[in-house]
Amino acid sequence: MTRHASPPSTAAPPVEPVPGAESGTGSRSYLRRLGGRELPLAVVFLAPAVLGLGLFVIFPLFPAVFLATRGSDIIGSPTRYVGLRHFAELLTPEFGQVLWHTLAFTLIVVVAGVLLPLALAVPLSQRLPGMRVFRSLFTLPFAYSASAAAVVWLLMVDPGTSPINWVLRLVGIAAPGWTTDSNWALVTVAGVTVWMVSGFNLLVLSAGLAGLDEEVLEAATLDGSAGVRHFLSVVLPMISPSVFFVVVTTTLTALQSLGQPQVMTDGGPNGSTSTLVYSIFNQAFHNNNSNYGLASAQGLVLLIIGVLLAAVQFGVIERRVHYR
Repeated sequence: MTRHASPPSTAAPPVEPVPGAESGTGSRSYLRRLGGRELPLAVVFLAPAVLGLGLFVIFPLFPAVFLATRGSDIIGSPTRYVGLRHFAELLTPEFGQVLWHTLAFTLIVVVAGVLLPLALAVPLSQRLPGMRVFRSLFTLPFAYSASAAAVVWLLMVDPGTSPINWVLRLVGIAAPGWTTDSNWALVTVAGVTVWMVSGFNLLVLSAGLAGLDEEVLEAATLDGSAGVRHFLSVVLPMISPSVFFVVVTTTLTALQSLGQPQVMTDGGPNGSTSTLVYSIFNQAFHNNNSNYGLASAQGLVLLIIGVLLAAVQFGVIERRVHYR
């Protein structure tokens, strides 16, 4: 009798179970071991930032709240508890004008301070002779302090020596009172701030344009994308993280601007350039007012405005940002 050989077995070899896989704890235990090894290094790197945030951002909130609920004597020392009296003092038409000036100033700075560098970054990103020189010139204002920039532009708009007024007279246009006319003073101060922030924003946006994927751009070009449509549909979404970054930083810069209105107009004329930060400075330090309670109340209002704007930006605008 012949014996037929049995075919070789095709069954896969048994796989040993991964420890903890059945209970779903394997990945968690791995993360714990990984965190245990790198946690000390992470603490070392995070400690300076957390310490600075705590000392200069979180901790000052408590004295601000304390001062906002206290009166003050002639030298500014806190006295008796006054509750919400300082906040009630803000419910005036004068403070409403301060808030309006702050909103208008911030809107001008953010819109112009983002669109102007964006319009300049596109041609300056071209690989043409001399573009590096032009980029360096346009980014120079980033190195100026607020006081230095304000003094430079005071000379630029001075009625007696202003080259801007001279050019306007050549074309038959009467120059306005840049810092003496209530209708122009806020626009002038905002324009100086735009000039200051444009250098940094140009650097960020140029870096975003330099990092674009050439294959994506070529594919869009082959599909017929060109001109303004190409920029709005292809380029702008690809650099939207950079655009969002400069929108956030420019908003914070505008809300915190003090040197420009203080040096150029001292809040005038007729309070037309009195923004919220200038009003805080005026109540606390100008002419030895020492009204730290009211200044602290205004500072908390500024904090609330900043938080609300940040919530809108990160809750609404960031949804249109395309991260790669």
